[in-house]
Amino acid sequence: MTSFETARSAEELQRLAASHLWLHFTRMGGHEPPIIVRGDGCYLEDADGNRYLDALAGLFSVNIGYGFGEEIGQAALAQMRELPFYTNWTYAHPRAIELAAEVASLAPGDLNRVFFVSGGSEAVEAAWKLARQYYLARREQRLRAIIATPGNGAPDALGPGRPARSAGDPVLEGPAPVGEPETRHDAIVSEAARPQLRYKAIARHIAYHGTTLGALSINGIPALRTPFEPLVPEVRHVSNTNRYHRPPSETEAEFTAFLLDDLEKTILAMDPESICMVHMEPVQNAGGAFVAPEGYWRGVRQLCDRYDILLSADEVITGFGRLGHWFASERYDIRPDIVTCAKGLSSSYAAIGAVVATDRVMEPFLESTSMYTHGITFGGHPVMSAIALKNIEIMKRERLNEHVLAHEDAFRTTLAQLLDLPIVGDLRGAGFFYALELVKDKETRETFSDAECESLLRDFLSPRLFERGLICRADDRGDPVVQISPPLVASQPEFDEMTGILGDVLAEAWERIG
Repeated sequence: MTSFETARSAEELQRLAASHLWLHFTRMGGHEPPIIVRGDGCYLEDADGNRYLDALAGLFSVNIGYGFGEEIGQAALAQMRELPFYTNWTYAHPRAIELAAEVASLAPGDLNRVFFVSGGSEAVEAAWKLARQYYLARREQRLRAIIATPGNGAPDALGPGRPARSAGDPVLEGPAPVGEPETRHDAIVSEAARPQLRYKAIARHIAYHGTTLGALSINGIPALRTPFEPLVPEVRHVSNTNRYHRPPSETEAEFTAFLLDDLEKTILAMDPESICMVHMEPVQNAGGAFVAPEGYWRGVRQLCDRYDILLSADEVITGFGRLGHWFASERYDIRPDIVTCAKGLSSSYAAIGAVVATDRVMEPFLESTSMYTHGITFGGHPVMSAIALKNIEIMKRERLNEHVLAHEDAFRTTLAQLLDLPIVGDLRGAGFFYALELVKDKETRETFSDAECESLLRDFLSPRLFERGLICRADDRGDPVVQISPPLVASQPEFDEMTGILGDVLAEAWERIG
């Protein structure tokens, strides 16, 4: 153990990193990490004085860019002086209350209840636990309603917007003497004998939803799941919305029908009454910015309603302006029951995330004896909440949602120049969230082998782009893609710069392959 000084040389920092720092998702053998020491706007600087355009916004998360540290730091300092910490376990404090109200005001529909956590994985974990417990709480509410009703007609205990009965519910209709014990007994027995608990979840292939054990179980990326199996039962994965490798003659309507048929068949195969949640991103990140076809979200919502399953939108990336709206669920009219968010909530200036639930999901937990049995020490931390509030204030003042919507076409058009390269097969995405799919043959859309991806992405593209001063992500969790997701303050000069560097490096990559 040693005492640390406030400033160290690049060489000393590198030595300490090699000795003590365990990096995330990094092959540690012989790796010397770039040491980033400062940022401003869309740009970063390393310990050696090299400057980089951050076309990934940290990890799809520094939405306001790096230029507001002083302002946000002052908000954090003021909160530190007032109340550096208190918990949301039974207690509340002003910043968590204010942030919950602010998030609820920005969320679409009746997404009015906000449960704070420390980040995206925790948000997904909490959402699955909430979905599981929602059905337990609702069932207990039904039983209490049956017991409390002085006859054989039970009030609607399913919450707003739901019918009093669904298939398989006990029939509690018709005249009967008030308080007749046999009738109430039969209703109680029938309700108590309902099928097994709802605990299963459905997600999509290749989708990334986090790394804690529950979130990892929902992940659709086999390489991330395999080292930790057996995982939490039971999750199944359905087709994602990547249209690039579908039959060329298939229409958008046919693709939508295929996707919804796959989802419904999976629901039926799993037993609908055992499923608590369908969890999906509005635009899927892993695999490369998959946007859903027309009619898809409407159909997913209808299937969830038909089989009484909660629809959860993973907005850890897409929330807070990435697609030009506070929530992408609004842009695509997804109408989720639950939303998970994190990154953009504070623009990653603080470690904070949230689960946002509708009034219907909250309703069973408002019973006097009911409780969502979950908690995080740092959930709704007052300093983190103050930072998130200031972040939202800055986003509103700088009109960043409007900025994204005003510039997304120009951004896409600029990136589309790269489609002229033989190695670039597809450009997809929306807002400030795009991906380029790399191919071996544009005519056949043939992709690269695993060995070719290793050589192309890890051995050449990633280091070469960084050497040229561009940070983005070359990823092959699905087919090989380059992901581009800059801070929301980016504009045409940054679009031109990143496209120019990408064009040069991708052309060089093609020459190496040839």
